[in-house]
Amino acid sequence: MYFTFCCVAQQEQSLKVLQFNIWQEGTIVPDGFDAIIDEVIRTDADLIALSEVRNYDNKSLAERLVTALEKRGHTYYSERSEDSGILSRYPILSQTAVFPVKNDQGSITKAVLKIESAEIAFYSAHLDYRHCSIYLPRGYDSSTWKKLDTIVTDSLTIATDNLASMRDEAVSAFIADAMVEKSQGRLVILGGDLNEASFLDWTATTKDLYDHNGVVMPWHNTLELDKAGFIDAYRKLFPDPVSHPGFTFPADTPLVPLEKLAWAPDADDRDRIDYIFYLPSKELELIEVKIIGPKGSIVGNKRQLETSDDPIETPEGIWPTDHKNVMAVFKLN
Repeated sequence: MYFTFCCVAQQEQSLKVLQFNIWQEGTIVPDGFDAIIDEVIRTDADLIALSEVRNYDNKSLAERLVTALEKRGHTYYSERSEDSGILSRYPILSQTAVFPVKNDQGSITKAVLKIESAEIAFYSAHLDYRHCSIYLPRGYDSSTWKKLDTIVTDSLTIATDNLASMRDEAVSAFIADAMVEKSQGRLVILGGDLNEASFLDWTATTKDLYDHNGVVMPWHNTLELDKAGFIDAYRKLFPDPVSHPGFTFPADTPLVPLEKLAWAPDADDRDRIDYIFYLPSKELELIEVKIIGPKGSIVGNKRQLETSDDPIETPEGIWPTDHKNVMAVFKLN
């Protein structure tokens, strides 16, 4: 007697995570809100970390997004938040402000949700834009963006200015909260516009590129995330900052006048300030990451096409923001 055993492999569950700075809820670019909706649908993202939530005229952006997507046949979930927000294809079990916004100095929002058997703590960060110290070596003030008399290249001076922001307090609060979530068996993912560069990008190999002007900088907050065990999704798959700089700002948004895009008109201020981080787990496998947005950037007060090896997916239609997005695709094991 012969027995035949048939094994059916469990279907793999993918998870698309999108970091999306929506530039004042799409109000700067003509028809920007509709373009945000277009992009959510086009990317088919499961979890979206939103930056620059404003709730203008006391109208909940969360409700507006969910309603607009529903009208086009797509079900998403979102709860009202301030500054940073979350849009999810899966019901949100709970949402809290891990770092509440105060005096417009950044925020971090957390949503807990469940996908199949996995519980996920998903965080959205939009950190303090002032003391944006990446401008100092480029000859601009980090809070007023006025041109300086001379460039600042002393790493201690840059670090002191950087820590005058509220970004380190926000990241410390996030790490502490994330460790609690990890201890409860949840997967942890963060998407955010950190308004700060990465220590993995300002290295000896890039010190003479992009107007770094010789500076090698251990940027505090990405370094702290690294020490806490977080993985930078983009640098995980593309570790070389020369061949794959991964710039996310400033993006060339064609419908917006150049003067609204060029914060440092006499410098090359391109940088990677939008990220997706995650805590490693046998249940979470990174399989793809890419930049989404226009091929063009702003360099020295000019619109310029990127020529790097970065995987840049350029959507058709209106681009609603001065940032480029980051998309990471995971497999849930």
